[in-house]
Amino acid sequence: MYYSSINNEFIKELKKLNQKKYRDLKNEFLIEGEHLVKEALKTDLVKYVIVKEGTKFNTNKKIITVSFNVLKYISNLDCPQPIMAVCHKLQNNDINNKVVILDNIQDPGNLGTIIRSCVAFNIDTLIISSDSVDLYNSKVIRASQGMIFNLNIITTNLFDIIKTLKLKNYKIVGTDVNDGVNLSDFKKSEKFAIIMGNEGSGISNNIQKLLDENIYIPMNKKCESLNVGVACSIILYELM
Repeated sequence: MYYSSINNEFIKELKKLNQKKYRDLKNEFLIEGEHLVKEALKTDLVKYVIVKEGTKFNTNKKIITVSFNVLKYISNLDCPQPIMAVCHKLQNNDINNKVVILDNIQDPGNLGTIIRSCVAFNIDTLIISSDSVDLYNSKVIRASQGMIFNLNIITTNLFDIIKTLKLKNYKIVGTDVNDGVNLSDFKKSEKFAIIMGNEGSGISNNIQKLLDENIYIPMNKKCESLNVGVACSIILYELM
């Protein structure tokens, strides 16, 4: 199937997937770039692949061919990628023993970085607060380098799910540079959840009340703090 006009209703519907409210309504999202599409194709989430006319791409999924003008219209990038795909949103799986929880993370680059680190360091589940940046934001997906398709990710109300985890004997661990256990001295339990807070304000007050322990990363006092994506990566490396 080939589309050359941006006035086509089907193409207009595709472009709407750049908006969160429409992604939520359709339960679908758009990815751009050959690497991301290949990662997605390792799952059963790809609905169809979109390619620029003249581009060769082998897949058993349905392929939609579009002109460059249509590709540019759909794309979120200044330099559109010749291969894109529409995917179904991730399905939630059971929460296993090693969990990372994100409280009101707002920067899409940080979320993408944390997703990559969770996969790299064998975290089972990533739980994201409902007020965090949208998981399916195009910048999040690009920053994750396709690792979004290799991790159990749940977006939900943190207060309720943390209380449930505590009832199941998870150790709930926060991060605090002023009051906590040195990361190198932290004794990891079999079931744990590490909470990373908002870039500016840290972990919210109502969540802090649920913590069993705090940890901190020892570092040069000239450096007041670390980017949350970097800090999370260091913690997960140490825990692994």
